[in-house]
Amino acid sequence: MFILNPNAGEPIYRQLVEQIRRLIAGGQLQAGTEMPSVRELATSHAINPMTISKAYSLLETEGLLERQRGKPMVVASSPLPPEDESIRLLRIQPQLQQLIQAAQQLLISDEVLLNALAQQLSELHA
Repeated sequence: MFILNPNAGEPIYRQLVEQIRRLIAGGQLQAGTEMPSVRELATSHAINPMTISKAYSLLETEGLLERQRGKPMVVASSPLPPEDESIRLLRIQPQLQQLIQAAQQLLISDEVLLNALAQQLSELHA
């Protein structure tokens, strides 16, 4: 469900927080959806459980997740409604800027970059 990259410049807990925010904003995680347990997520990604706990706590403070005693964390019963696509697109602007900058530094043409992106998307949806 989550893609966590320990080699990225962004801390793992921030990666997780942003991914969960996007999944909720996009309507892919709906109210009442159970989240993987801290232990389960930490084991599957080989990271410290405190990292997962920190991310979950931040999201709980924001009101996006709810803690249920003795049960898994769930998406809050009244999260924000799914955002409009243009607003969701704004959420990935920083990553798009980083991709464009990296491509320019590597002297990759816009056409080649767009073709590579299209290829990745077609493989993802295949």
